[in-house]
Parts: sequence; C-alpha cells; structure tokens
Amino acid sequence: MQHLDLQVIERAGHWLAEGQPIWLCTVLATYGSAPRAPGSMLTVNSAGQWLGSLSGGCVEEDFLARVADGEFNEAVCVVRYGAGDEPRTRVRLPCGGVLDVLVERLPANCASREHLHQLQSALRGQVRLIRQINLADGALQLLADPAQGPRIEREPHSVRVRVGAAQRLLLAGYSSVAQICAQFAVSLGFEVILCDPRDEVLAGVSLEGVEIRRELPSVFIAQGGCHRDTAVVALTHDPRIDDLAMMEAIHTEAFYIGVMGSQQTTRKRFERLRRIAGLNDEQLARIHAPIGLNLGSKTPAEIALAVLADIVRIRSGVARDRV
Repeated sequence: MQHLDLQVIERAGHWLAEGQPIWLCTVLATYGSAPRAPGSMLTVNSAGQWLGSLSGGCVEEDFLARVADGEFNEAVCVVRYGAGDEPRTRVRLPCGGVLDVLVERLPANCASREHLHQLQSALRGQVRLIRQINLADGALQLLADPAQGPRIEREPHSVRVRVGAAQRLLLAGYSSVAQICAQFAVSLGFEVILCDPRDEVLAGVSLEGVEIRRELPSVFIAQGGCHRDTAVVALTHDPRIDDLAMMEAIHTEAFYIGVMGSQQTTRKRFERLRRIAGLNDEQLARIHAPIGLNLGSKTPAEIALAVLADIVRIRSGVARDRV
C-alpha cells in the first residue's frame, strides 16, 4: 500500500495539472493529546475535493468549509486548532489536544508542479529533502537532507519540513521479540516487512499490517529492500539469519542497523564479520549491538520496547547521551 503522504502529493499534482490551485496543509505541532503526528498532510482543491488527514476527522470539516467560503487565499498561514476564542481557532478537538497547521496555497503553474514532482521523488525513497517555507510570503526552497532529525523544525520566520519515504522497519527473521517489535512499529506508523525463509518458524504466524516475505532477509536487502529511511533489525540469535543480514545491510543507506545478543555474542559476531565479510571497524560501528537502549530489559516485550525506543531516538536525531 502506498504511503499516505505520497498519495496526497500525487493527487495534488494531478489537480495542478488540471489547472486547479491546491491547498497543501501540514501538521506542524501537537500539544497535549492529538490524533495526528507532526508532518501529517492533507490537500484540497478549489472544488472542495480532498485527500489526507490532519486530525482523523476532528477539524477537516471546518477547514473545508472555510476554503469553500474563500478563506486561506494568502500564500501561507499557520492556523491553530483546539484553543482560543477567535473565529480561526474556535474548533476544539474532542481529545483535548491542540494542532498547529501550516496552510499553503499553491497556484497551478509550472513551479508548483515541479515542486510536487520533487516531493514525489523523495516520498518514493529516491532522495531525502527538506522543504523550507518562508512564513512571510510562502516562498519555497528544497534542500538536500543529509541526516535524520525532527520531522518539523520551526523558526520565527520559516518552517523546515523533512520529506522522505515512509519509515520502514525490516525485521530480519521471526522471533517472539520480532513479533512484538512488529506490533509496536505498526502502531508507530512504520511500514513493517518481516523476512524469514524458515517455513517451520512462520507456521501459523499472522501479523496485522506486516508484510511477511518467505525469503532470506539478506536476499531482500541485496535486491534493494533498504532505503535511507529503513531500520534493519535482526532478533533471532541465528547467525545464518542475523550475520548475513548484517553483511548486506552495512552496504546500504539504512539509518539504523541493529542485532540482538549479549556483549560476548556481539564480540564473537564482530569477529566473524571481520573474518568472513571483511568488514572494518568503521563499518562495524554502524551496527547497534547489543541492540536497543539499556533499559534493563529481560522479557521479549521489554527488549522490543528498548529496540523501538532506540530506533525512534536515531530517527529523531537525538544523541544517546541526551536520553
């Protein structure tokens, strides 16, 4: 299934190509309880057709009515939903939260179409970009994104929005820890893929929202299964699965590579990877092993929590000494 942001941008591009201006809305920040994360998008055309979500239904109806009434004709503005008494902020969210929404009006011209074309490339994993929007006049700039970091960065006069492919979690092999990791990751909005060729291990396994592939994870990785927004984790304790996955993942742009095991297991694994795969210290340093944050985890659920917490830390650009 296509990542929703990609569907939104493709639909917006289609409307622009038909000569219709569009409004592109992006959740900038949430305060308290809010149903959609920063970076979530919605697009609307001049006929009132729309795709995407800002709040799971809480504010979309109000926003669409205001577009129909001729509001939001400026190039850019920021609207707060969920607090305040003036007309633009009177809608309150049932969950009690607050949303700041960036609203951009893009005219149906070549510059807008080219801008969305570049965003499509980023959302397909071909590049990673930062959209920089000037809040005074709506001027747009696309910058190369060299690193992981917060989805949204706000300054007094501009907003920076990171644009990339759907965050992907590639689980190299099935285990009780992998199962819980998959469930956690789906709830966090990751695209989750589980690769394991062992029919006896996968017998009866069903994971909602997870793509299960009956093949070696190393084969899937070698065939282009990783992009820069992929986290690869090996959680089986089976060197035939784990080591081969590490050997392939280290040659990709995956933003997180991790493998489960004790300190002793990790030393032996790294010795094998040096000897068999010829990996050097710099390459081995990319592998998070032992995997996850040190939470004193013992049970599969606790280990899975530690793994996902570390992935989210890296994704958000937070140094370990700040955790």
